Amino acid sequence: MLIHPQFDPIAIHLGPVAIRWYGLMYLLAFTFVMVLGRMRIKSQPYTGWTLRDLDDILFYGVLGVVLGGRLGYVFFYKLSYYLSHPIEIFYVWQGGMSFHGGFLGVIFAMWLFSRKTSKPWLSVTDFIAPLVPLGLGAGRIGNFINGELWGRATDVSWGIVFPQVDQTVRHPSQLYEFGLEGLMLFAILWLYSSKQRARGAISGLFLIGYGTFRFLVEYTREPDDFLGILALGMSMGQWLSFPMVIAGFLMMRWAYRNNG
Repeated sequence: MLIHPQFDPIAIHLGPVAIRWYGLMYLLAFTFVMVLGRMRIKSQPYTGWTLRDLDDILFYGVLGVVLGGRLGYVFFYKLSYYLSHPIEIFYVWQGGMSFHGGFLGVIFAMWLFSRKTSKPWLSVTDFIAPLVPLGLGAGRIGNFINGELWGRATDVSWGIVFPQVDQTVRHPSQLYEFGLEGLMLFAILWLYSSKQRARGAISGLFLIGYGTFRFLVEYTREPDDFLGILALGMSMGQWLSFPMVIAGFLMMRWAYRNNG
C-alpha cells in the first residue's frame, strides 16, 4: 500500500504571489504544443503551416481551453449550483475545469482560426491533434500532485491512500490517465501523423483514442460525489466520451471515402 505524498499545491511562493503546480502544468502543456508544432512544421512541409500560424493558433487555443473548460464544468457538472451562484463561475482559482468543455472550446477556436486563415477546418484540427496528448498528460500529473480526481476503492498492490479523502486504498486513476490519454495516445497519433493522411483522419483517430481511453479509465475513477453513477451504470465522463468514439469512427470513414 502506498500513501499519497500530500504535495503542497503551490509550487513557488513569491511573497503574495503563489504559483500553483496545476498552473505550471498548463504552461507545460502549451510548451509541448509549441515544441511539437515546430517539429511538425519542419519535418512535414506539406502541411503548409508556418511558425506564425503556430503562434496564432496557440493564442486561440489558450482561450478555447480556459473558457471552454470552465463553461463545460459549469454546464456539464454543476449547472444548478452555478445558476444559484453565478458570480462563482468566474472563481477559476477554486478549481473546476472540464476536458470535454475545453475540447469543445478548442474546436470552436480552431474554427475561428480556419476562418481567419482560410485553412480547411479539418486540416487545422489534423495538425493540432498530435500536439495535444502530452499536454493532457501534464494536466493529469497536476491532478495527482493536487490529490484530486482520485480513483475508486481497490485491492491492487499499487493502490494509493489519499489521506485528504479517507484511509481507503484507491486506484491512482490520475496516473492511468497520464499513461493512456497522455503517453499512449501521443505515441499513436505521432506515429500515425508521420505520413500524409486523408483530411480528417488524424482528428478522427484522436476522438477514438481519447474517448476510448477515458471511457475505460472511468471504471477506476471515483465518480463526482454530486453526480454519482448515471444511467446504464455509466459516469458523466463516460457519457461524454462515448459520443467522441462514435464521431471518431464516422469521421475516419468519411475521410477515407472522400479524401483518401
